[in-house]
Amino acid sequence: MALVITSSNFEELVAGDRLIVIDFWAQWCGPCRALTPVIEELATEYEGKAIIGKCNTDENNELTEQFGVRNIPMLVFIKNGELKDTLVGLVGKQEIKNLIETYL
Repeated sequence: MALVITSSNFEELVAGDRLIVIDFWAQWCGPCRALTPVIEELATEYEGKAIIGKCNTDENNELTEQFGVRNIPMLVFIKNGELKDTLVGLVGKQEIKNLIETYL
């Protein structure tokens, strides 16, 4: 299951060296809801290898602003505390997997 990422647990998560993939989403966003099953599948597939999580933009303004989220869904890829890549919009599972594999 995808981890719920919030302003309160974000710093602790990025302190490690594991890849973190954050799906910025909102309940009212149709493409975000369509991406949710893919994010859940990836969280299961990469358990123990990467942290795959979801951040609700309506509830975490600080993180939303920090990453300059203007359109959702938006996926950010963080490794060793550094932003490595982003994907914006409804993208396919294979495209997300390709980026995960790049940064593992």
